[in-house]
Amino acid sequence: MRMKTLMVSALLLASTVVAAEDVKDVIIKQLQKIDTNIPVVSVSKAQLTGMYEVELGTGEVIYSDAKGEYFLLGQLYQMSDEKGFVNLSEAKMNSQRSIKLKSIPESEKVVFKATGVEKASVYVFTDVDCPYCRKLHNEVPKLQAMGVSVEYLAFPRQGPNTATFKKMTNIWCAEDKVKAMTRSKQGKSLKSVECENPVLAQYKVGQNIGVTGTPAIITKDGQLIPGYMPAERLAAMLGIKP
Repeated sequence: MRMKTLMVSALLLASTVVAAEDVKDVIIKQLQKIDTNIPVVSVSKAQLTGMYEVELGTGEVIYSDAKGEYFLLGQLYQMSDEKGFVNLSEAKMNSQRSIKLKSIPESEKVVFKATGVEKASVYVFTDVDCPYCRKLHNEVPKLQAMGVSVEYLAFPRQGPNTATFKKMTNIWCAEDKVKAMTRSKQGKSLKSVECENPVLAQYKVGQNIGVTGTPAIITKDGQLIPGYMPAERLAAMLGIKP
């Protein structure tokens, strides 16, 4: 009797897996009717009953029914008695950002370490010629003193083959990237250097996770803060008291 029960359970599990795979295939086929190049990363059950969460290679998240007949493009919210409207789409994006940015080795970033005990750390996509990036960089010593590390990633706004892109390549190829970053942010020239570097790759990562301008501050849990923010306000947002 026990063996029969186990066999039935195994068959039910197998049918569930097949059904889940079938749903993924159906949704992908439906999307490919629109464009065969749409990159689908994953399809999983959404928190909304009967709907599936479809993660695209562009970083976007859309929602579909099991037949790929109805699609929701936009933000999905859940009503919570404690928190009010909770943006499920943004929560998913935060998770995606966090995973992608944590996978970047520290050696490929320009890190300004917190002074003493580190209480928090943020990623900052930066462009050395951006005025507000320079303004934020002037606040970095304050952040360090408050226990916040700043991990810089490259995002030359005008893309590759530009003067700014070359400046940022010089920073990432410098022997002392920290000093080179500060010097470049001050408008001083750097030695022209060529090396294998992650500037283009980081620029593409930024585009993929929703960075459209600089500075773009991202917390460790993936929350995107677009634009400049004073040190005291950013520290307070991170839960650090003066």
